[in-house]
Amino acid sequence: MPRWLQLLIAVLTAAAIGLAVWGGISLYQAGKEPDTCTDGIEKIDGECIGVNADGYDFETAEISDVAKAIAAENKRIEKQPHVTVAMMLPLQSDKPSVRRQIRSDLQGAYLGQRRANEGEGEPPKIRLALANPGRDYGRQKDVVDTLLEWADSKQHKLRAVTGFNLSLDTTEAAVKRLTKHRVPVLASRISGDRISNKETTNGTDKLKFPGLARIIPTNGDAAKALADYNGERGLRNQKTVLVYDSREDSYVQSLADAFTSIKEKGPAGQAAIPFESPAIDEAGTTGNQFASIAHNICGSSADTVYFAGRTLHLRIFALKLAAMQCEKRHYTIISGSDAASLRQNMSEDDWGDLRGAGGKPKVTVQYAAPAHPGAWKAELAERTDKPQYLKEPDEALGRLEDEIDAVHDENINLGSVPDLKDSRTMLVYDGLITIGTALHQAQQGGTEDLPSRRDVGAQWALLNSQSRVQGSSGLICLTSSGNPYDKPAAIVELDPGTEGKGELKFVGLGWPTGRPQLPNCVIPSSS
Repeated sequence: MPRWLQLLIAVLTAAAIGLAVWGGISLYQAGKEPDTCTDGIEKIDGECIGVNADGYDFETAEISDVAKAIAAENKRIEKQPHVTVAMMLPLQSDKPSVRRQIRSDLQGAYLGQRRANEGEGEPPKIRLALANPGRDYGRQKDVVDTLLEWADSKQHKLRAVTGFNLSLDTTEAAVKRLTKHRVPVLASRISGDRISNKETTNGTDKLKFPGLARIIPTNGDAAKALADYNGERGLRNQKTVLVYDSREDSYVQSLADAFTSIKEKGPAGQAAIPFESPAIDEAGTTGNQFASIAHNICGSSADTVYFAGRTLHLRIFALKLAAMQCEKRHYTIISGSDAASLRQNMSEDDWGDLRGAGGKPKVTVQYAAPAHPGAWKAELAERTDKPQYLKEPDEALGRLEDEIDAVHDENINLGSVPDLKDSRTMLVYDGLITIGTALHQAQQGGTEDLPSRRDVGAQWALLNSQSRVQGSSGLICLTSSGNPYDKPAAIVELDPGTEGKGELKFVGLGWPTGRPQLPNCVIPSSS
């Protein structure tokens, strides 16, 4: 046999063996069971993705106790008429502060579930499931697939999805797909304007997200509330400047748009200043960018900064601005609802830096919080009358506090005592109460069958006037588009104080319409 032919045969034989081996590996991988964290929860790129109602903690130790408490409540009501509500938000993080925030959200969900399930003869009860879509909702498609299966399942009877704590494109995609399939969504913690329905003028306009309800004001409404509270300072002028993150982020973009839309008064001030961060939870070179931005602001007449960015970057910016020597000028930084997490991310040294050597605050951070536990009593203390829009939320907050006390008395461990100051627990609790109200109203139609998804979604537009929801964060009165009408913002300041750790201080209420809600929370026809 010629030498060249022997070589050719050898090469072809080796190639055939290689293809066989590769094919065998491929077939093995194709037939291999996916890596799992627990039954029904798939492990993908180190994350535990899926939906669970049996107490699984998604490898996040901080939520182990509250996940078990939710599972115990699910077990308690399993033989009663019930439906499933899914709590969808990223449930894993390598950052301790974020894991504590997740725990606060789930504590609110559990307390709201308990409250909604109280009483006899009031079906349906709520079985609560936890749904982890991965970091930044990156695996939301897989989780939505499961939720749609649960919605069609006679076993799971999914009737609403809540949670949603980040205004991202992936979050929007999840909400859009769920509502397209008529799964009701209750957004308790996303403030981005894009994930909301525009108000209809005649009640027949097609909604972008049919079946979506929100109980938190959008960034646009929060900016209006800030302007309402701040009066003259709320009007952009030569003493204000906008600093915004140019990274694509629907929360940041809508916040920048909201601040830009505030009407100017007097001569124009400094042009808006962009920076660019690498991600929600990554600093990158923002510290260097902020040093230059702070230097430029110091050279202007501005003393108020509208900051459109995430909490991590807000903290860095505030500290850089405090480090500037600007003729002993005091700065106020005004930001959005994401700033509610700022206090948890501040170290004792950070507080000292905000105060400076003189012990007096060099920088004060103010934001429109969706809720604050001190709001109602502070406002009521200054009035001789007791208006409904203050009295009823104060009573609702009392019921939440009673629920926390009852959990303590029953020796139920939630991982920590719920801290209401960051508003997370309050908002998620109110979300579950709102869903419970919709479920009970839908059930009262006279049928013994459990309400359908459409039945529940149809209730959102009816939750106003006499059917208003008394939330701990304020009266929840939903429009025909599912938006909270004139929901007040709790204007909160991060006060460094004179020593030690600072505090979140409630300073007043702001109203998106410029006036409080009408009696019984009746929505005017022009809205």
